[in-house]
Amino acid sequence: MNIQCVKCKGRKLCGRSFCPIQTKLASQKQSNTKFKQDFFGDTPNVFVGHYGYPNINVGLLATEEYNNHDNPKEWSKENYTIPKIINLRTEMINSNFKTNIKSFKDRFMELSQEVSLSTKPVDMEINLERKPQFKLTLNQDTAPHGPNVKLKKAQITENPKIPHKVDKIVSDYDIKAAGAIDTLYKKGFDEQYLTKIISVGNLGVKTQRILVPTRWSLTAVDDIIGKKLIEKIKTFDTSPYKTFFGGFLGNYYLILMFESEWNYELFETVMGEKISFATDFESYRGRKNYASQTAGGYYACRLAILEKLKQIKKQSGVLALRFINPKEYVAPLGVWVCREATRKSLESKAIEFSSKELMLTYAKHLIKKKFNIDINILLKNSKLLDQIKNQKRLTEF
Repeated sequence: MNIQCVKCKGRKLCGRSFCPIQTKLASQKQSNTKFKQDFFGDTPNVFVGHYGYPNINVGLLATEEYNNHDNPKEWSKENYTIPKIINLRTEMINSNFKTNIKSFKDRFMELSQEVSLSTKPVDMEINLERKPQFKLTLNQDTAPHGPNVKLKKAQITENPKIPHKVDKIVSDYDIKAAGAIDTLYKKGFDEQYLTKIISVGNLGVKTQRILVPTRWSLTAVDDIIGKKLIEKIKTFDTSPYKTFFGGFLGNYYLILMFESEWNYELFETVMGEKISFATDFESYRGRKNYASQTAGGYYACRLAILEKLKQIKKQSGVLALRFINPKEYVAPLGVWVCREATRKSLESKAIEFSSKELMLTYAKHLIKKKFNIDINILLKNSKLLDQIKNQKRLTEF
């Protein structure tokens, strides 16, 4: 929520079609009548906090009746609105307990690990220290959830659905976490599932297994999978000049693919009276440090792009331009939005060009028409474009 919301106080003075304050109040009124101190419910995921690290809170995200409460891919596929996602996530109670990142003998910790390994929500009986009161937790990294309440008792009432392939990898105490993630990804397990199993210390060499806060594990998984995909796409021929454009929930991406070796750069721009942007770049040799300017969105967007390059069997220098419309994207929902919005963009029909100049001219006209934004300032600050312009290829010698 931003300064506009503080001034408006739910009176819709900003001109938005959706008011986060009104939706939050409506959810509060509805949810407080639903919440119970003791209940049977479905637990699809685990949330590992980072405050107080290394002594942190681990929470079982539970709801009385599961209905895609924890399924970003389905939200994207069915074009869920922000109010619908917030209403769903408000119903997710974070039934939490305190533990150390290296402690795995606690009964609650054992339950959390079983929940994280299951491919379907786990039926559980949950007893809380008090009746939950409405609270919606929003941040830029993870999907929102409802109230945080200390866990008193918990019991699994059915056998979790744990695939044999996963159980085998988890039981291997000699394989490193990165190798385990790569293996499971190649076997068809997506980043959402891999994030929850690594966050509660299910992977890695036995003596090195620890809990990983959810906000960190999200980026770790995107980065690990991405680096393995980069190794693969570097063996492909270069892509022709082409663009993709699309978006989701007020996050729009223009993806420009250049006829060059692998490079990647992301610009993030918030629409407004003044143009402001954040950017990060990696060359063919990769990055040595964290993409601090664009953070988790950098790795989420990169993963979606690399999956597309692998699909079309091409490598490319890729310039990704993200445009955030604050009148549409009115509440932070997590880094998954970046990943799914990029994927939606890459599902659009590609437009091919015979030259870099023609493609950049098209990009300028498109963004000016769509958002009334002059992207020349972005292009002038692009390290990727500078490198493509000045770097000679081996074929030129």
